[in-house]
Amino acid sequence: MIKHLSGVVETVEYEDKRFVMLYDNDEYEEYPIHWHDAVEIVIPLLEPFTVIVGGEYFHLGVNEILIIPPGELHTMPAQHGRRLFFQCDNSVISGVSTLDAVLPVFSKAVKITPETDKELYIFSRKTILDIYSEYYSGDALADVKIYLCLLNMLASVRESQLLSSTEAPISGKPSEDESQRFALVTKYINQNYMYELPLEKLAHMAGYSKYHFSRIFKEHNGMSFIQYINGKRIKAAERLMADSSMPITEVAMQSGFASLTTFNRAFRKAKGCSPTEFRRMYKLPNDQ
Repeated sequence: MIKHLSGVVETVEYEDKRFVMLYDNDEYEEYPIHWHDAVEIVIPLLEPFTVIVGGEYFHLGVNEILIIPPGELHTMPAQHGRRLFFQCDNSVISGVSTLDAVLPVFSKAVKITPETDKELYIFSRKTILDIYSEYYSGDALADVKIYLCLLNMLASVRESQLLSSTEAPISGKPSEDESQRFALVTKYINQNYMYELPLEKLAHMAGYSKYHFSRIFKEHNGMSFIQYINGKRIKAAERLMADSSMPITEVAMQSGFASLTTFNRAFRKAKGCSPTEFRRMYKLPNDQ
């Protein structure tokens, strides 16, 4: 059950001043469309479970894992079975500059199965079990240990993403200096996606020519810088459309798109439907 929901915004309630929440759930209930500023991990324990994130259906088998990034609209139909919901305050990750290198994990929902990456799956499943054990242990250091478990898991996910990139890095494994540069660029994009972000400016920030910046950004993030920026803008637009009657043109402008035409084209390419169709799909029952 979502305790604090205003429109489509959930305020996660952490108990006893903790920064994490673990919910062992077997209730047959629907979770309406919502988003929150928490990292969420879902793992079904007895029956398959379906989660809809940004309009994309993720059908999880028993013990398969789904990481839902902060700020992503998602919903869950009423389903039988038992599943774990783990949520972590995003500020303890995004607010630490040292962890900028793992932030690309949150560019989209991540499903972890034995088929996608067996080694990562085994490690991630063990991590969730360790988190479960620590959460209920009563240990004074439990939350510290949970935090370390989560960071190890996110680092492993990011490493897997880099290794499985469709375009093999020409320069080999990124150096520590290179990783730090692109972590700063990624953080800058995350904070300023609603403004114009010329390629020249981003390349200058990273200390590369436009050509080298474009190539290395794709190696580092698994997508082009345009795809990454548009992904952030579309995610922002989804939240605006789901929680307001703001005109589509205004949504486009506030999300960082230069024109309604560009917004419509990018949105349809990413979501498979127009912004208007998306708004109709996720319209709240009490909306007029």
